[in-house]
Amino acid sequence: MSDDVHEVYAITYARVDRRSPDNFLGGDPHDVPMPLNYYVWLIVSGGRTIVVDTGFDQRGAELRKREITRPVRQGLAAFGVDIAGVEDVIITHLHYDHCGNDGLFPAARYHLQDTEMAYATGRCMGHPVIRVPFEVEDVVAMVRRVYAGRVAFHDGEAEIVPGVTVHHIGGHSRGLQAVRVKTRRGYVVLASDVAHFYAHLDQRRPYPVIDSVPAMLEGFDTVERLATSRDHVVPGHDPLVAAVYPAARPGTEGWAVRLDADPEPR
Repeated sequence: MSDDVHEVYAITYARVDRRSPDNFLGGDPHDVPMPLNYYVWLIVSGGRTIVVDTGFDQRGAELRKREITRPVRQGLAAFGVDIAGVEDVIITHLHYDHCGNDGLFPAARYHLQDTEMAYATGRCMGHPVIRVPFEVEDVVAMVRRVYAGRVAFHDGEAEIVPGVTVHHIGGHSRGLQAVRVKTRRGYVVLASDVAHFYAHLDQRRPYPVIDSVPAMLEGFDTVERLATSRDHVVPGHDPLVAAVYPAARPGTEGWAVRLDADPEPR
């Protein structure tokens, strides 16, 4: 396999029960169960490992009344990941469920959009309704990493390693970035919260936690354009991801799946 072709995995670490009106801007007339899974993602090529997002720990789960189904550390350990040896962590955005677990990766360099750090530490956070999805301790931890020289800032599109690029999208959070990965089946795009569910892409309807409606709607088009096909776009919280993709290895059925393999039809 070429050095710029990678394996990609989605690892479920938590969940929460929700109903469909809570997951669409303007509600949803069907009012059916629509739970969220919480994922971190793993990109592997040769001896190199890149972690995408860091999830939240038990403290974060209790603050938000979420259920941790498998701690992030335990999920990564199932793949033989040496936490202390991880060199690169991509943070798609600074919401509580994507950047917690401070101290989990003591040697890593964190990749973040300039815009997201400015947003999370700027005047907008003076508005309580805007700062709801942020946890101040997580943001402060990232500031400390900046001062320690452990944050690589990106402005728009950037290559992390050959075959892995980040792309500023915005919409859900001002500095939200998606991750494009070259795999054996083509270009897979980890959309993160560009689209929480496949339904957001299919119906072109926004999620209600939002910084910019136009940016979110444009983001749907952008991630589909970056991917080899729509089936190569991986939404950030849809339990279907863990159902349609094959298990990463024996014993991980339903919670850790391989995204560089073809999914089953939805």
